[in-house]
Amino acid sequence: MSSFLAGFGMALSLIVAIGAQNAFVLRQAIRKSHIGLVVATCVISDAFLIMAGVAGFGALTKAMPMLEPITRWGGAIFLIVYGAMSMRRAFFETESLRAADVPEQSAKAAVLTCLALTWLNPHVYLDTVVLLGAIAATYGSERWVFGIGGVFASLVFFLALGYGATFLRPVFERPRAWQILDMAVGLLMWSIAFSLVAA
Repeated sequence: MSSFLAGFGMALSLIVAIGAQNAFVLRQAIRKSHIGLVVATCVISDAFLIMAGVAGFGALTKAMPMLEPITRWGGAIFLIVYGAMSMRRAFFETESLRAADVPEQSAKAAVLTCLALTWLNPHVYLDTVVLLGAIAATYGSERWVFGIGGVFASLVFFLALGYGATFLRPVFERPRAWQILDMAVGLLMWSIAFSLVAA
């Protein structure tokens, strides 16, 4: 359970960071346009990338045991920096995220746009395949449980974003809401970094 929760928390802290993919999902959700297809596209893509990272780094660390401390400390450093970036957004960037008034998209166009925002974003590979894969490798035989926790985090987040955004629209049009969210993300990342180096 601890490995599952670690994977869930780590993946969630990365997924909730404000970006083009989340902005698109939020926009589609507020407009009630192809929400199910867009959410499914995000979750399936994340599941593939996370499990690919878990599988790849698991095999590498078995063949090269010295990678484990390198990935542990490298992941911790990355998390500290990423957490600092979230804190910077919280204190120095105050733009709100508003739904764009754009014409209705077809289902195909919505899915293709979502795929492009997901698979053409280099940060997706850094977050899921590299970072989550590296951290999962430190859990040894429980790395798959860690990965499943990450996939579950993606499912929970995108379902909540896709189907709960209509109710949250007044809240997340306020800069203060994004500041609080970014602060929470930063603190969570720092706590996970501490747990990595303290293990």
